[in-house]
Parts: sequence; C-alpha cells; structure tokens
Amino acid sequence: MRKAPAAPAAMRGLLRCFHRSPGVCADKHLCAPGTTLWTHLRNLLCKGKLDPQALQDRDWQRTVIAMNGIEVKLSVKFTSREFSLKRMPSRKQTGVFGVKIAVVTKRERSKVPYIVRQCVEEIERRGMEEVGIYRVSGVATDIQALKAAFDVNNKDVSVMMSEMDVNAIAGTLKLYFRELPEPLFTDEFYPNFAEGIALSDPVAKESCMLNLLLSLPEANLLTFLFLLDHLKRVAEKETVNKMSLHNLATVFGPTLLRPSEKESKLPATPGQPISMTDSWSLEVMSQVQVLLYFLQLEAIPAPDSKRQSILFSTEV
Repeated sequence: MRKAPAAPAAMRGLLRCFHRSPGVCADKHLCAPGTTLWTHLRNLLCKGKLDPQALQDRDWQRTVIAMNGIEVKLSVKFTSREFSLKRMPSRKQTGVFGVKIAVVTKRERSKVPYIVRQCVEEIERRGMEEVGIYRVSGVATDIQALKAAFDVNNKDVSVMMSEMDVNAIAGTLKLYFRELPEPLFTDEFYPNFAEGIALSDPVAKESCMLNLLLSLPEANLLTFLFLLDHLKRVAEKETVNKMSLHNLATVFGPTLLRPSEKESKLPATPGQPISMTDSWSLEVMSQVQVLLYFLQLEAIPAPDSKRQSILFSTEV
C-alpha cells in the first residue's frame, strides 16, 4: 500500500475521535466526559480564521487522510446554517415532500398523511425495540429512495419499506416533517408556543399550551396527535431502545417547530442582547421543551369530533 500524504494536525486530532470505538478514544481531551465534540471541531476548523462567505462560494474540497495504514478519502463542502436549516417548499405540488400538509391530506382524502401512517406502522411493527430509534441515522440512499417512492405514490413502497433497515424509515419520517414548507406547529403560532412554555404558573401554562394546540389547523392537529401517541409508545420501550421522552423531544422538537423563516421567532427580551449563536441555541431549547411538555401530559383533551376522526375514521 502506498504511503498516503500526512493529514493536517488539526484534522488528525479530530479523526482520532471518529475512527475508534465509542469510549475508546486516543485523544482524551477531545472526548473527555462532559465536553462537546462540536465545540472542539469548531475550534479546530476556525484556527485559520476562515471567512464563511468565502467558504460558501467554494466547491467541494477533497483530500486523502492516512489513519493506521488505511487511506480515507474525504470530501468537504461548507454550507451555512441558515441555508441548511431553511425550509424549502417543493416546486412540484404533486408529491408529498415540501408540500403543505393540508394540501396532501385533502388530495389523499385522509386525516393524516399516508407517509406518516406508513412509516409509523412499519416502525411499530419492527422498530420499537431498536436501540436509538429516531436518533440513529439511516442510510442516506435508502432514505432518498423512499422519498422518491412516496413522492410519485409508488404502490410498492410498503414492500420497499419491509426490505429496508428500520432506521432509514425513521429517517424518512423525520425528513418529511423537516421538509414541510411550514412547521407542523405553524409559523403563526410558533411565537405563542415559545411564550407559553416560558410561563412559570403551571395552571396558566397548561391552559395556554392546550388552547394553542387545539387552535392548530385540523390536518396539523390530527397529524401531531397521531405522532404524539406513537412517540409515547416508543418511550414505553425506553429500557430497551434507550429513547426517553426527553431524547425523542430533542430529536423531533426542532423538526416540528423550527419556523420557515431564518429570523428568530423567540420573543425579544429587552436589555438582554444575545449573539446569533446564543439565539439559535435558545430557540432549539425552546422547541425541545414545547414538545417535551406535550409528551409528558397524561392526556390531551382534544375535541371529541377530532379525536374520534383519528381513532375511528376509515379514511385515516
């Protein structure tokens, strides 16, 4: 095997964390308990004081790195957070990804989108005891294949799903919600949810949060209630799958609540200026807390007509 070119010192330090088994890291400083790997990664990559705007205009950067006699080919491209997190409506309204949920349910004549029902059904069939379900990433090519199949209403999609790793199905469900042109909790109500979850009085908080939830459009509400019941069932298997309510809220909170516009939607706090990074972190924390609140509620007193439509309708 030919000798590979030496990797930059900063990258070598980073990769020592990645190629070892969990808990067996050669660099104790990078992987010490209580540290955040991303913090170290950011510090390593920012040593050269790179200009994000200049990086944005550059194409893929490729290099070969040697690790213990093995050559690793690495391709890296910078994408700003604003672009990577922005919700992009689909130009093709005949599919399901990137299309408003009300449009999809009306077209399907259903209460909950077919893709949500199919993914949940398959995960509940064979993924409830999968360690890290919804947290572990699925194979990207499988997820893209399922996305394409659902977008063209492929009749064999259920067969495809039965042959794929369950993490790819979980990834497809997360991708669907992430690519909605508007969050499931809607742009209109998002600031109100953020204010409601910050209330200190538990009685006022419950009244506010439930009233907001029941004010969502019907398709959004019924889909959320369907997903909420599913996530609670996943958490019931926490001793096996290691996915607690908090873990599930961390995974799904930003996916279900992140607003379509990149500007902060949190209520401003007079006299307390914060950086863009801190603002983004606070938003994520708020989104997680909102979902966790509903996950921890024993019951949501939804109107009987809407609750029955999700439980008993043959058109779900």
